[in-house]
Amino acid sequence: MSIAVSDIQLAIAFYEGKLGLQALQSGPSAQIADGSRIYGCGGRMALNVYQSVTAGKSPATLATWYVDDIDQIVDELVSSGVDIIRYDQLDHDARGITARAGGGRIAWFQDPDGNTFALETDT
Repeated sequence: MSIAVSDIQLAIAFYEGKLGLQALQSGPSAQIADGSRIYGCGGRMALNVYQSVTAGKSPATLATWYVDDIDQIVDELVSSGVDIIRYDQLDHDARGITARAGGGRIAWFQDPDGNTFALETDT
């Protein structure tokens, strides 16, 4: 999964500082010598974050993390300064988590460029 961001340093502060992801690699992005990071997920390279003028252009959820304890993860993200998105057309609990179609629960959040991500659990 590749995620375009407008400012790689701001993105690093978010992905590493707030989400707690660890960069496995860094490298160039177009004309920017140190403009990308590759983050691991589940022991594998999974998320390529790179600086680009196309940042934040998609309204869709770009990536989803499946977690065992969504309440704990949401609490940790909120305590790190991540805002959970509440959509007007959905019912959310106090944490901002909503029932997922077909069962389970889901919560959404965005990076500084408005790229949307989800957390899901089957319970």
